[in-house]
Amino acid sequence: MRKLIAAFLLTGSAVAGPAIAADLVPYYPPVIEVPDVDYGVSGGLYLRGSVAGGAWWAKDAQYCNCAVTTFDKMGYGYSVGAGFGYDSGHGVRADITLDYLSYGGLKASNGYEVNLRSGLALANLYYDFNLSGAGYGAGGFGAYVGAGLGVAKNYTEVSNGAWGHSFEGAAAVMAGVSYDFGSYVADVGYRGIYMNKAMSQPQNLANAYIINDNFINEIRTSLRYRF
Repeated sequence: MRKLIAAFLLTGSAVAGPAIAADLVPYYPPVIEVPDVDYGVSGGLYLRGSVAGGAWWAKDAQYCNCAVTTFDKMGYGYSVGAGFGYDSGHGVRADITLDYLSYGGLKASNGYEVNLRSGLALANLYYDFNLSGAGYGAGGFGAYVGAGLGVAKNYTEVSNGAWGHSFEGAAAVMAGVSYDFGSYVADVGYRGIYMNKAMSQPQNLANAYIINDNFINEIRTSLRYRF
């Protein structure tokens, strides 16, 4: 009888032992790979609007193709504009802007005063810098530099009665600081505009009042909307 009981116990141990041992081995679930979260901007289109105030200065003016006069009083005014652009998501962005400029009070040494109204179209290229330490497009403060080329349609009025329209080449440089809210980016900065001339043509070129080397210096604030 004892031999029978011992054989039974040995047989049970042989069967249950591996099962118990298997239960004692800890279970490790498979490792799940979690992708890194991308807080940056992957690039896309944006709309922009801006408003600025500034000062207008010019080298000199020529009237009737002969008399040359310099300016002794700076003109002042404002601009409003809108644009459409593309942000690469890696610091480089580009846009096309259309601005309306209204400047007046530029006074020549001979007493003539000049007013300028201009429609300005520019193609611009920028580079954005992140200043918050989290990488480009991660939000927070930033800075930018840029430059643009385009054309301007000018309407000039002179207090001597000369007035007229002209198309001229234009260029601009920009620099400023920005704050990235995610869908919106606000910035404030400097824009310098150069036009080789602004010209009134009451009858013909010989009678034009030509204002040479125009410089407009603006402090401009803008808001961009990404979509």
